[in-house]
Amino acid sequence: MVEVFAVASGKGGTGKTTSTVALGMALSERYDVTVVDADTGMANLLFHAGLSDAETTLHDVLAEDAPVEAATYDRFGMTVVPCGTSLDGFRDADPDRLREVVASLATGTDVILLDSPPALDSRTAVLPVVLADRIVAVLQPTIPAISDGLKVQEYATTYGTGVAGLLFNKVRESESIDRVAEKTERYFDGPTLAAVPESECAREARRAGRPLLAHAPDCAAATAYRRAADALTVREGSPGDAADRFRSAVVPEQL
Repeated sequence: MVEVFAVASGKGGTGKTTSTVALGMALSERYDVTVVDADTGMANLLFHAGLSDAETTLHDVLAEDAPVEAATYDRFGMTVVPCGTSLDGFRDADPDRLREVVASLATGTDVILLDSPPALDSRTAVLPVVLADRIVAVLQPTIPAISDGLKVQEYATTYGTGVAGLLFNKVRESESIDRVAEKTERYFDGPTLAAVPESECAREARRAGRPLLAHAPDCAAATAYRRAADALTVREGSPGDAADRFRSAVVPEQL
């Protein structure tokens, strides 16, 4: 089985990478999970997974300087494919090769999480959403964040990508998240997976270079992410069929 989820927001600052890694760790208790930093322009995953000194990254793979196996690392119960942060690496990388990378990874895992770019302003940015089976939309309970999330959903459904659910993040105690979630679900296709409270633990984990669920496994935010993972259904699929689909995926020339 294999299913690919694009963790997307449409807006920076929602905690998308923290959410991607947290969902990955929680899902790894039941599945073989691979997390890919598909944000090739503003990569952050390597800092969250303690891989800031990784010698080979997705940039090298997309530039055809290394096989994908050289850029995979076992971390915290997951397989992690980080992306580099250099401008030269970004310049030399061919984003279209992400199709082949995902196809290759699909033959050896149950779940792939693509940490997607926060905006839909280029072919590079939209590719993870086009490749995925479904998206997980990470939202803050604000009008701008929800509006940008709706743009992600519109783009996803245009290209046949479904919506697995909504994940509200950085929720403050003063915010009536139940009321916001109820209204938001009228416009989104998927259910609310969980509401993750704003947490100093998440910031401390980021500074420590460790995933939240490893740094503070019992904090309220970590508990909420586990709840989200439990609510996220993973569909059965043939790795071979998935690989063929990714290789033949049509990337839009114009947005």
